[in-house]
Amino acid sequence: MPRGFSCLASPEGADGRYETPPASELQRLMWTKKGTSSHMDEVQPRIYIGDMYAAKDKRALQAHHITHVLNAADGKFNVNTGPSFYRDTKITYYGVEAFDMPSFRLSPFFYPAANFIKNALSSPTGRVFVHCAMGLSRSSTLVLAYLMIHENMTLVDAIKAVSANRNISPNSGFLEQLRELDKELHCQGSSRMLECQWADLK
Repeated sequence: MPRGFSCLASPEGADGRYETPPASELQRLMWTKKGTSSHMDEVQPRIYIGDMYAAKDKRALQAHHITHVLNAADGKFNVNTGPSFYRDTKITYYGVEAFDMPSFRLSPFFYPAANFIKNALSSPTGRVFVHCAMGLSRSSTLVLAYLMIHENMTLVDAIKAVSANRNISPNSGFLEQLRELDKELHCQGSSRMLECQWADLK
């Protein structure tokens, strides 16, 4: 490997296949990017990540032509907006009652949240705002999962794409759950590996 060439550019195992990097490498990748930390940032075309202040600023949401809001900190002990908060707008709301703790299992929400984002973008004018309290951990985790599930990105590519436009910091537990998703999607889990090998033979 040439000097100065990061192994994260294309993490590969001995057989040349992509392998999920350890969490420490993924964290380093996020720290080296120079994204911003605004109340709302467009991290991919028509996908925005932000905080609770932007979520409650309906005028700003309408100015950005947001059609869908995914609240990754739903519930009365979090950012308590809900569909009723947006009833005087045309915004479609989806809430995930998640807590920003490493022990919280966010992975059961990966596919439902990813499908909500995909449906939002299925319209040419659809724009989705994904937020939590700070716009750093819960919201970014769900956007990364969407990019992996529906845009066929590896976790490394998804982190690069999002962190280029916004500072993100999924907590250690969420990062591990994303690593598990990465392994499932890229044939690294033992049962999944067998499925992939079988598919290759067909």
